[in-house]
Amino acid sequence: MQVWPGRAYPLGATYDGAGTNFAVFSEAAERIELCLLHDDGSETAVELRESDAFVRHAYLPGVMPGQRYGFRVHGPYEPEKGHRCNSAKLLLDPYARAMSGTIDWDEAVYGYHFGSPERRNDLDSAPHTMASVVVNPYFDWGDDRPPRTDYHKTVIYEAHVKGLTMLHPELPEDLRGTYAALGHPAIIEHLTKLGVTALELMPVHQFVTDHRLADAGLTNYWGYNTIGFFAPHNAYASWGDRGQQVLEFKQAVKALHQAGIEVILDVVYNHTAEGNHLGPTLSFRGLDNLSYYRLTEDPRYYMDTTGTGNSLLMRSPHVLQLIMDSLRYWVTEMHVDGFRFDLAATLARQFHEVDRLSSFFDLVQQDPVVSQVKLIAEPWDVGEGGYQVGNFPPLWTEWNGRYRDTVRDLWRGEPRTLAEFASRLTGSSDLYQNDGRRPLASINFVTCHDGFTLHDLVSYNEKHNEANGEGNRDGESHNRSWNCGVEGDTDDEDVLALRGRQMRNFIATLLLSQGVPMLSHGDEFARTQKGNNNAYCQDSELSWVRWPEPGEKHPLFEFVQAMVGLRRDHPAFRRRRFFHGRPVEGTHDELSDIAWFTPEGWEMTQRDWQETQARALTVFLNGNAISEPGERGERITDDSFLLMFNAQDTPREFVVPVHHGRQWQVVVDTAREDGVPPGTGPMVRAGARLTLVDRSLTVLQRPA
Repeated sequence: MQVWPGRAYPLGATYDGAGTNFAVFSEAAERIELCLLHDDGSETAVELRESDAFVRHAYLPGVMPGQRYGFRVHGPYEPEKGHRCNSAKLLLDPYARAMSGTIDWDEAVYGYHFGSPERRNDLDSAPHTMASVVVNPYFDWGDDRPPRTDYHKTVIYEAHVKGLTMLHPELPEDLRGTYAALGHPAIIEHLTKLGVTALELMPVHQFVTDHRLADAGLTNYWGYNTIGFFAPHNAYASWGDRGQQVLEFKQAVKALHQAGIEVILDVVYNHTAEGNHLGPTLSFRGLDNLSYYRLTEDPRYYMDTTGTGNSLLMRSPHVLQLIMDSLRYWVTEMHVDGFRFDLAATLARQFHEVDRLSSFFDLVQQDPVVSQVKLIAEPWDVGEGGYQVGNFPPLWTEWNGRYRDTVRDLWRGEPRTLAEFASRLTGSSDLYQNDGRRPLASINFVTCHDGFTLHDLVSYNEKHNEANGEGNRDGESHNRSWNCGVEGDTDDEDVLALRGRQMRNFIATLLLSQGVPMLSHGDEFARTQKGNNNAYCQDSELSWVRWPEPGEKHPLFEFVQAMVGLRRDHPAFRRRRFFHGRPVEGTHDELSDIAWFTPEGWEMTQRDWQETQARALTVFLNGNAISEPGERGERITDDSFLLMFNAQDTPREFVVPVHHGRQWQVVVDTAREDGVPPGTGPMVRAGARLTLVDRSLTVLQRPA
């Protein structure tokens, strides 16, 4: 076999049409062998003799796409000094563009012997682990263009590749649960009908099911256990894992883009699947443990701010390079449109505390590729001081956990929520205005993959996670949920009617709020997980979306669709700037851009806001007082709206304010199963009295 010196960059395996360049970083290694793996179980080892700045490299003519490979690292195995090199372990390439196979959790994949953690394990892991794969980078993107949907026009739909597609009746069975299913016309038609503009995919970076779950007969369904930051997860490919997963993912992105739908990836750069000091040796640990991981004062152990056993070392230039190279790869080569960063506070931990000015944010800010896509932070982790909602840099948007909590509290009847609810409804200026951000920094959500579904939020007071095998100890215990009087399933028509109303309340509130709304997959069909609020290991019908049969009507879907349409058609609900709370100069309108009223129709006073039990109010949105200009500098005008919220447990009479419009039309009424689709409700005049049933929401519209 010919072996040429090759190049130290780019890292990973790079096919150029005639052969493949291999490059891998390790400062700890004394020498590294590249192992080409053959289908008969044998391997050909090639020592990487060339080294530049701790990057070993070689070019192998004739090595083609589909070739499986791994690395063996010869170097110190001294856990007490932070070194865990072991040439008996076949290691995955951190830069592999695809990975093949699975891990069977034989003792050989560990660096120590079971029952004797201090004793080195020299069993060969190759027959029991995954392999990296050389891929063909060439793909016909045609005229693919990123939709680049502005945040104020964005509606995000969070979904799981398998969970969304596994039970769809119009999908061929061999495509269900795959990337190909995402690009299928049936899925794209649903997303288009619903009106969403961005599909946020739960992790599709190559991940593994950890040993504990495998022994319990469960899987890491959610995928927050990454081992390959460049590789699409191979189990989501319908026709092979020797690089086919890359082509299939690209085809799905291309199809979604043609429908005007962006693709956002939920990414997990805060830790890897190698776990704590008792975890397996799969890649990073065996290559250079000290360079990749945050270790404690005793280097045998790992600092863990993620709850998964380890945290990546965010002050290491090689970790930062890995993350930035990965992000650029997914944008430039895979054409994705943005990222949601799991436990993003960990990425800001340069030393111990969360540092808003950490190196990671500096790199993202100046990167000409990554800085131009959607960047969404999950702004917390499990470490000390990890709850950082509102504290990320101006370039970033955030999952607004305070929005979720406040909206849940209002509709379940918690006292003292009215004032904070007003802030959440209007874009959370208390969180984002002081650092130059705008309402669009707030990614608003009521439900997501983590926690109760929308149906379960109104059906359970307590979590029911027994199926996870942890004695119902896992998952959040404080869910801010309310079962409407009966725990779980019921035939009581009054309870079912209240639950339906509550679901419509949550959906309507979400889509009427300033900021960027995010829906959770299946909530439009009232998907249930039977009270399981932590279904991370449930790869079954418990977690999959159950679709209506073709032609079957679903009232909640139609209501969600109507609310998304109302938001899309009216810029009053998707402003790019915060409200002023006064008339806007140059608009020739004496009315304030927003006003708040008691149910009696009087403007709210400080005393009204402080009323402990107050859970009802009216909000006026002035469509003639929108301060931001349009794309060409034109003035934006819209209809005006009155939003009436009755979160009390009794009916409440509301008076239509007398000085903010003479005639209004009811366009939303969550007390009705159909929610009153826009344009069909009754007309009411200023001063009229409307009775809102307990826990309901009504929207009135006045033409501009």
